[in-house]
Amino acid sequence: MVGVGEVELFVRELGQRGDEPSLVVMHGGPDVGHGYLIPGFADVRRHVVLFDFRGCGRSTRGLPADRLQPEYVVEDTRRLIEELGLGQVDLLGFSTGGRAAMQFVDKHPELVRRLVLASTSAYDAHAAEEYLAGWDEYQRRERLAQPAERNSTIFVWDLAKAPAYLELLESLGTDEGDWSYERALAGLYHPWCPGDPEAILRDFAKPILILHGEKDMGFPLQLAERLHTAVPNSQLTVIPNTAHMCHFERPDVWAQHLNEFLA
Repeated sequence: MVGVGEVELFVRELGQRGDEPSLVVMHGGPDVGHGYLIPGFADVRRHVVLFDFRGCGRSTRGLPADRLQPEYVVEDTRRLIEELGLGQVDLLGFSTGGRAAMQFVDKHPELVRRLVLASTSAYDAHAAEEYLAGWDEYQRRERLAQPAERNSTIFVWDLAKAPAYLELLESLGTDEGDWSYERALAGLYHPWCPGDPEAILRDFAKPILILHGEKDMGFPLQLAERLHTAVPNSQLTVIPNTAHMCHFERPDVWAQHLNEFLA
């Protein structure tokens, strides 16, 4: 547990600190903590820092609703880097955490050497709808998926691996934390990236890896391609035959791409 002001964050460190920058990871959701991401980092050759956002996982819970906002997550991340004495870091944002990472480099560009945007999007939810509406396999899975299975059958492309992913989620517990889906639907949360993401990433002007599953049904690949076209300092790497949780489906390939980009 690491104190960062009004909250304590549950932190997991993988690997040993060295001369190269540590890799700090901002998870998605934010309904659960970072545990579902661990399979992707077993073969990453870097000191990796994962943590649970305030209000979820094992970090401080029971906060007032007005203290559960994206900008506090960004500030917690800055203070965590400071408390751990990490200096300049490489930053990875996964899914919703990718948008938080965009806000982070907008506010604190000097703290980040390289940025990884994994299974995420710079665009609002409506941008995905046109691609999902015409995707027959997505529509088929939406019709057939039972509510308890949806996270595995939509976010994992290889359905033979869906039970193992569901088992991983169940092992992390069913507590969804303090962040409220109802408040999100009601528009009571501030944007995870309140500025213009394309402009922010162009102004960041440092190397950016857009790492995406070819069959992502949360943020279709077309959105990653659109962002790559708009941001000249980015590279797009697509992992074939994987969906949103490409780090789980192909952890070896996912880690290989991270190692090559961060080296």
